[in-house]
Amino acid sequence: MPGLVVKPRARILHGHDWVYASEVLKIFGEPADGDVISLKDGKDRLIGSAIYNSKSQIVARRFSRQRQDLDLDFFKRRIAQAAEYRKRRGIDELLCRVVWSESDGVPGVIIDRYGNNFVLQTLTLAMDQRKELIVQTIVDLFGEVTIIERNDAPIRRAEGLELRSGILRGEPRDQITIELNALKFDVDLWHGHKTGFYLDQKANYALAAQYARGRLLDCFSYQGGFALVLGRRADETIAIDVSEEAIARVRRNAERNGVSVDARVGNVFDELRGLERLGERFDTIVLDPPAFAKNKAAVPNARAGYKEINLRALKLLRPGGTLVTCSCSYNVSEALFAEIVYDAAVDAQTPVTVVEKRMQGRDHPVLLGVPETYYLKCLILRKLA
Repeated sequence: MPGLVVKPRARILHGHDWVYASEVLKIFGEPADGDVISLKDGKDRLIGSAIYNSKSQIVARRFSRQRQDLDLDFFKRRIAQAAEYRKRRGIDELLCRVVWSESDGVPGVIIDRYGNNFVLQTLTLAMDQRKELIVQTIVDLFGEVTIIERNDAPIRRAEGLELRSGILRGEPRDQITIELNALKFDVDLWHGHKTGFYLDQKANYALAAQYARGRLLDCFSYQGGFALVLGRRADETIAIDVSEEAIARVRRNAERNGVSVDARVGNVFDELRGLERLGERFDTIVLDPPAFAKNKAAVPNARAGYKEINLRALKLLRPGGTLVTCSCSYNVSEALFAEIVYDAAVDAQTPVTVVEKRMQGRDHPVLLGVPETYYLKCLILRKLA
């Protein structure tokens, strides 16, 4: 088997599963892009099997610490193990992330389940080349289900892959209905953010609802997950999102569930400043923006953006009120996010306490040593009187 010898200080020797081009000491054999390769250290010791792509900055991603091929048996074992873990943890098997990339030992593969509809993403070249094996595995394990390909994520370009979406198995449907926290949501699996819904926030919706009261402001509302779940406990709910399509969906979801929501189209940064000028005040505020830092170069601007919205929210929040503030930017670490929120509190001249620290749901497990698998941070704060 062809492969790579890594440099002594390569991060893969310290627990990570990726090898960057700058960490390669030498290449042996003639690996082709998409091949399974061997990884070795400088003493010719095997440190695992990996997928290879010379076009990517991450030239190798380890998927096993032994010699292993990517055949049908491999995918059946790994995906079955991932599904079994979620079942044991009491996660809703019909509404969850079944496979989460490196955290489930399948680098670049994401499988989300919405009832009998599965949404597949293959974000690495090797896994994209073996897509038919993954589809066959899903059918063998879960039966004759609908499988949708949502390979429209820009990150695929880093692997030299084109962007595309389509139906891989079963009958296509424009949208489906899911039930979450006794609420029904219409979900567009073809065009919605991520794979159609923010499955990583499911548990946080219910947890945050325990703190909701009075006037609620939900910023970057998307389909209204926070707005509807928390809105059942609030006296008044305002939801804001820049997308007209998202706000239209919030209104439909609110109406079908009998939850009163004032859903508004607007730029959250502008709307927060406008509400402040009007002297508005709220008892509960949610900030759940899209990723502000898609790469390390974007972190300074992301920091400024996160600070601005948290500063405005704290000024709008009544004493004793609750702020639920989130970041889904991997490049903004938990420590940095807490620092940003603290800086916002200092500028707002208000003390806050951390009531809860949350993260992505248990169906999105974090692989220690691969920090890229930990991306969602959520702080539930109380503004002191």
